Amino acid sequence: MASSALISDTESWKDLRAHVEEINKTHLRDLMNNTNRCQSMMVEFDGIVIDYSRQRATLDTLNKLFSLAEAARVKEKIIRMFNGEHINSTENRSVLHVALRAPRDAVINCDGKNVVPEVWHVLDKIRDFSERVRSGAWVGATGKTLKDVVAVGIGGSFLGPLFVHTALQTEAEARECARGRQLRFLANVDPIDVARNITGLNPETTLVVVVSKTFTTAETMLNARTMREWISSALGPQAVAKHMVAVSTNLMLVEQFGIDPNNAFAFWDWVGGRYSVCSAVGVLPLSLQYGFSIVEKFLKGASSVDQHFLSAPFEKNIPVLLGLLSVWNVSFLGYPARAILPYSQALEKLAPHIQQVSMESNGKGVSIDGVPLPYQTGEIDFGEPGTNGQHSFYQLIHQGRVIPCDFIGVVKSQQPIYLKDEVVNNHDELMSNFFAQPDALAYGKTPEQLQKENIPEHLVSHKTFSGNRPSLSILLPSLNAYNIGQLLAIYEHRVAVQGFVWCINSFDQWGVELGKSLATQVRKQLHASRKKGESVEGFNFSTKTLITRYLETSDDVPSDPSTLLPNI
Repeated sequence: MASSALISDTESWKDLRAHVEEINKTHLRDLMNNTNRCQSMMVEFDGIVIDYSRQRATLDTLNKLFSLAEAARVKEKIIRMFNGEHINSTENRSVLHVALRAPRDAVINCDGKNVVPEVWHVLDKIRDFSERVRSGAWVGATGKTLKDVVAVGIGGSFLGPLFVHTALQTEAEARECARGRQLRFLANVDPIDVARNITGLNPETTLVVVVSKTFTTAETMLNARTMREWISSALGPQAVAKHMVAVSTNLMLVEQFGIDPNNAFAFWDWVGGRYSVCSAVGVLPLSLQYGFSIVEKFLKGASSVDQHFLSAPFEKNIPVLLGLLSVWNVSFLGYPARAILPYSQALEKLAPHIQQVSMESNGKGVSIDGVPLPYQTGEIDFGEPGTNGQHSFYQLIHQGRVIPCDFIGVVKSQQPIYLKDEVVNNHDELMSNFFAQPDALAYGKTPEQLQKENIPEHLVSHKTFSGNRPSLSILLPSLNAYNIGQLLAIYEHRVAVQGFVWCINSFDQWGVELGKSLATQVRKQLHASRKKGESVEGFNFSTKTLITRYLETSDDVPSDPSTLLPNI
């Protein structure tokens, strides 16, 4: 397509637009009666089963979506990504998070250079450092073993690692490897988050990992300085070198901060923040908690899906299928949201991570060529583990707005419980809901069914479920480090496929910049008002009024380090 063309100008897009009328004549009750259709809409890879038969789609829909993918040159874009081409054109960068989990002997080039050896150099350094800390060969300033880690970072430097950590906490092998250790994540600049993260910790046994590519991120660096003050107040300024390390590329600022540059772990500008969990951003804190061998299994799981994504034909390609169906739901059926519903408490932080991966990637209003889009991109992601969500927002998705749902289930529980004389075990009870909810959404319940059940007439309309509400099911064989890596990569590549079809740049995030720049102006004003008594100027009436009220009624931060974190 020419640079000014949009995917919506293609015949494939127009064909799908016309196809919506045909789909609107169907109901999932009828579509689900077609066994051949249902069978063809189940895909298996490496023990993972995907069932998308409860999508509002026919086999003809899928063929039209494959034609759309061809028109958008999705296969070519996937290959270009893996080849290290600068597909992030607005920042002139490659997009190579797949290199972070590639086998040691792989060749993935960026600007004519194989980056895999560099990746493994950092991974080997992390392996060595984490083993020294965990074994007690590296100790704190007072000679005590460092058993607690606080990772300081925000956004992609926080959400992905937190998701993986939360998912591993109750996995048997990982839990055993983490015995006696704690890993906490400090992200919010709110001092409450600082207080919560250091409560119960001893500076003598705490290692702080500061995660910031440039070492300039305002929130992260303020939190890092706060943790530095916590350590140096208790142990002296010289203790910082033993109790703080960095994940950054800016070695000069790392050294100026007081961290030995030899204790800085690199990553690269071809790693987007929200795609960085497989870099030192996530691998370092996770290896300190669980050991490198556990984290390496996580990386291998992600890599397995990378190769599947690159090589599998589209009709069997899980990320491609899920990405195309999301485009169908958003751009053609008009569903603006998606619910991510893992039936495992271990996956409670999956939805918050995917919110960033998806919404920061695909929340765009122009094409990759800068042309305003006449169609919607991205979706509003939210979610909660089942069965908690069922007792929260499922009312809306059953009888209110239509929201496509991702149901994620696990065959083998991380923590099985079997109680004598119970009808089913605890995991069976959970999974009973996992299997039932998609059918409830698809089939619904008609007034005629209710009348046969002798439901009082005045309640029939209240108890009617329209059904025809799309969902898909992801069934994992277990939830170990390898499977967690697979799940992460499936969602990462699914998001990329959506962006490839919409012809947007899923790998920049200019939308976060404006608020940050305006916050800089406010920060300067607060400083001038606090320290010099200057009045609030240069803001609209509303903002000026609120800032003035804040300054009049709030307290300044105490300068005495001994009162920095009282009662902690």
